[in-house]
Amino acid sequence: MLARDKERLEALRAIKAAFLLAKSEKGAQHELSDPVELKIIQKLVKQRQDSAEIYKDQGRDDLFQKEIAEAKVIGEFMPAQMEEEEIRSYLKALISNMGADSMQQMGPVMGRAAKELAGKADGKLISQLVRELLS
Repeated sequence: MLARDKERLEALRAIKAAFLLAKSEKGAQHELSDPVELKIIQKLVKQRQDSAEIYKDQGRDDLFQKEIAEAKVIGEFMPAQMEEEEIRSYLKALISNMGADSMQQMGPVMGRAAKELAGKADGKLISQLVRELLS
């Protein structure tokens, strides 16, 4: 607030609001677990990126820049993302360990990969690489 960094302040307020909302939902526990917090932060980043894409398509550069800036600030609270080659080598090992050799086994491979790489890699990239490796 004192630095007058409006984008950072709005992003941090969005995180706080999302956490408070999650805590106040029916059936929610008093404290949020780390995986739940991570999912909330991922969701906020994804929302900002999707909105930025829409604003870019509509030619609204001012709103596009705002959303990108907020996504960058919120993304600072996520763990470091794996590189594509790291994901590829991990998926190759996972596929060979599971004995998967066709697209029919994509579901179990994706389920396990998504669970183990949660927060470390984008689900869309994981899906794309699994398809590539199984076909």
